[in-house]
Amino acid sequence: MKKFTNISATTIDEAVSSLGEYGDKATVIAGGTDLIGELVYRNHPVQPEYIVDLKTIPDLDYINEDSTGLKIGALTRLDDIANSSTVQATYPALAQAARAVASWNIRVMGTIGGNLCQHVRCWYYRSSWNKFFCFRKGGTLCQAVPGDNRYNAILGGQVCFAICPSDTAIPLMALNATIVTSKRSISIDNFFAVLGNVLDVDEIVTEVQVPTPPAGSKQAFAKATVRHAIDFALSSAAVVIAPSTGNVTSASIVLGAVAPTPWRATQAEEELVGNAVSEAVADSVAEAAVDGAFILTSNSSSNAWKVQAAKGVVKRAILA
Repeated sequence: MKKFTNISATTIDEAVSSLGEYGDKATVIAGGTDLIGELVYRNHPVQPEYIVDLKTIPDLDYINEDSTGLKIGALTRLDDIANSSTVQATYPALAQAARAVASWNIRVMGTIGGNLCQHVRCWYYRSSWNKFFCFRKGGTLCQAVPGDNRYNAILGGQVCFAICPSDTAIPLMALNATIVTSKRSISIDNFFAVLGNVLDVDEIVTEVQVPTPPAGSKQAFAKATVRHAIDFALSSAAVVIAPSTGNVTSASIVLGAVAPTPWRATQAEEELVGNAVSEAVADSVAEAAVDGAFILTSNSSSNAWKVQAAKGVVKRAILA
């Protein structure tokens, strides 16, 4: 691991000031479950000379609910979100997603802010010592396109086909969350970009706000992995529908691990509205959710199987 200078920020202003001063020579750390691995294997895009520790900033670890909805501090541990009675009662898809992240020892360290801002897990991007100079790192090619692309995006891929790895982002988008930063409030629909997120170099996430779900609504999160526990998603889906019985009048369906960003399946939402939930309806909605999927195929691999995996988690979430 390359030596670095640790800066223990005590306020948000101090953290963003350090980031502004050192620019791309600095990065932030919270739980550290993502960054430490990047530093050890030297696959961080720019090996930082300064690391700004956010854990030393007080009062950014909380779960509160008021008349407008849920407010979660950026340093709140994923395990606390998964076990919160407030989140479980009114925002169960978020609790389910938080519980689905990795293993317990990761969840008691990892934060909601870090889970939203983590880097992609594409093995070309994560190669030790930056062996592959991929498009995301400033190169001219997404190596996954002609290479091993079995886990890469089937939707929304453009210059990069790496998938968004965040579990919690999927229900948060389905619940129409807002990401509050040190500078502004950003709808989660506008927070993610093909190459990461829209945060400025001197900007950090401070809070996640989730409006109260529609009255009488139900929600669920489903995730497919190689192993039942600890793995990143092969595909995932969050569904929020209202009302809980009878014909659906509103629906929010978001897919994970199939695109560079959380993928809002608007065509699937339209397919569900006006119908009562049934297995046949769930099948047709799942089919609509992957409409327009683009399959990557090379001499060594293909990600075609992800179409079926995505349809499977959409159907599971709807029926749940």
